Amino acid sequence: MAEPLTNPAPDASSAPEPAGPGESCPAFRTPGETVHDWPVEHLPGLEFDPLMHRLLREEPIARIRLRFGEGDAWLATRYEDVKTVAADPRLSRALTVDRPVTSMTPHVVAPAGGVGRTDPPDHTRIRRHVALTFGRKRVAALRPRAEELAGQMLSRMAEQGAPADLTEWLTGPLPAQLIGELLGVPAHDLGRLQNWRSVILSSNHSEQESNAVKGEIAGYFKAMAAHRREHPGDDLFSALVEAQNKEVDGLSMPELISLAVMLVLNGMDAVRNQVSNMVYALLTHPEQLARLRAEPDLLPQAVEELLRFIPHRNGVGLPRIATEDIEVGEARIRSGEVVYVSYLAANRDPSVFRDPDRLDLTRDDAPNLSFGHGPHYCVGALLTRMEAEVMLTALLDRFPDLRLAVPEHEMRWRRGSINRGPESLPVAW
Repeated sequence: MAEPLTNPAPDASSAPEPAGPGESCPAFRTPGETVHDWPVEHLPGLEFDPLMHRLLREEPIARIRLRFGEGDAWLATRYEDVKTVAADPRLSRALTVDRPVTSMTPHVVAPAGGVGRTDPPDHTRIRRHVALTFGRKRVAALRPRAEELAGQMLSRMAEQGAPADLTEWLTGPLPAQLIGELLGVPAHDLGRLQNWRSVILSSNHSEQESNAVKGEIAGYFKAMAAHRREHPGDDLFSALVEAQNKEVDGLSMPELISLAVMLVLNGMDAVRNQVSNMVYALLTHPEQLARLRAEPDLLPQAVEELLRFIPHRNGVGLPRIATEDIEVGEARIRSGEVVYVSYLAANRDPSVFRDPDRLDLTRDDAPNLSFGHGPHYCVGALLTRMEAEVMLTALLDRFPDLRLAVPEHEMRWRRGSINRGPESLPVAW
């Protein structure tokens, strides 16, 4: 049977205090006895999804049915169970190709054969080509350029005067320009990529519309690859094109396109929303913002807490298929069954994080899982952290009186999108 979503969203001010590390949690339901219909409806602001909040505490291994696709799937929400699923080689991403599993979008965002839908050793081979680019040394070398861009953009914003939309002046253009420069995408093409992004990362566009856009973006990068073969540059895409010619560990054209699309989508959309959400969270938690202003060295730790606290996406990510019977928590998952994880819920696990629904920039409980876990851990995690630190530092230094320019209830938030974030972020100073 299916259980509709009826519970109201949790209110941190009125909800019972969750158990801390080592404390007892509520008795769990029998895993899989109910299939929960989960429409993944629009949530305002940074409100946490009420179904995930409830399942984490009452049924951490549960069965769900999403709006699109067929059948149902397991959903793991508990911190340790999520890590187990994400790292278990018996759970395959590759087997999801051409299988219409239950999904929150009418189309599959990640392309077949791409880095997100392959398993080792193919996944390891593909990922190796970009790992060094997003390693610690390369990201550190990119920081001065990010700082330069942030300074230029905020100067233009200050000249324009308050109020100003921060997503227009900083959190949108900086990550787009940085990833464009890294990949070697001409600045005049960034607008086209943004338009394609808005369709691919949407749950409101049809499969036909999405496939048409995927065809356009594939054609764009094929043409760009042909140009780079004749005129290579000092950029990541040129290096990936060169890797196509290698007899050992080389890339196919679909793999090359998949990597480029993944980097562009995450660089443009995910970072824009994550940092916008971070600024909003700080401006709506004045005591935490004051703490950060008083202790600027706290910034790296603050970024980690903001990553943990903010529900940066709607629903769940890519599924996995069990290749044999496995045990996860209290559930027995059969071979062939579909499994999702929620990194957002894992970041609110009361057995790991004390008072998990509260933002605390001094928190040091456990590493957050915002960038995933296991072989598919986000390759751009260090770059995203660096961009967040640069933008937040620049904002706090340049505008000591930064504040929202509209009441919280007048903020407009994205609808029908995989990634959550404000449509605009009006600020004054």
